[in-house]
Amino acid sequence: MSDKSTAAFFRAEGVLYSLGVVHAATWMAAQRAGLRERALRLGQAALAAPVFGLLGQNDRSLGNRVAHLAYREMTEDRIHVLAEEYVDDILEDKILDSGVELLKKARAEGHRVVVISEGISEIMERAVDKYFRGVDHLVCNHLEYKKHKATGKLLEPVIGGYEGGRWVQAFAAEHGIDLHGSVAYAGHGPDLLLLSAVGRPCVVNPDFTLRKAAREADWPVVDYSA
Repeated sequence: MSDKSTAAFFRAEGVLYSLGVVHAATWMAAQRAGLRERALRLGQAALAAPVFGLLGQNDRSLGNRVAHLAYREMTEDRIHVLAEEYVDDILEDKILDSGVELLKKARAEGHRVVVISEGISEIMERAVDKYFRGVDHLVCNHLEYKKHKATGKLLEPVIGGYEGGRWVQAFAAEHGIDLHGSVAYAGHGPDLLLLSAVGRPCVVNPDFTLRKAAREADWPVVDYSA
């Protein structure tokens, strides 16, 4: 175990890349064989968009659950193949260089680097290996499989709601992290608890809820699109 006493927490969506979980689920659904099956799963993925619109700035867990219904009945092997294509062909152009530089800076400052994502492990593990070198811990969603097929459900805990604030406290206790000396970068309303838990919060490309909270808390706000 590293002897680092501080950590840098990065919410992947909006900080390290510009795409969200609905885009990934929709793209995956579009690759399914059979017009009827493809239309059904695309519809399920599309349902997540209005859910995020209504609840996304408060608690994104429900939107994540709906979006990932698009994976139902897909084989584990097929999901791994599509995840590789998505990371290599789609995500590459959506990486935010400014976010990558923040990650490198945190690493240079001696922080333990932790990436938190709403994405599934099949996508995020490859993305971290390819684009975000130097990450010590990845926290993301995991699909449930039965008989090597996705059920359309996510294993608990579902990343995307207010779990970030609770999780960071447990992480700090387990790894001996000084949260007062730690930093966090995030931009979604539910990330408020994560940002509040560290001594050096930084709000990045925030939604309306978090921008307002940052202004009231006098937190630094950074906006970038590349």
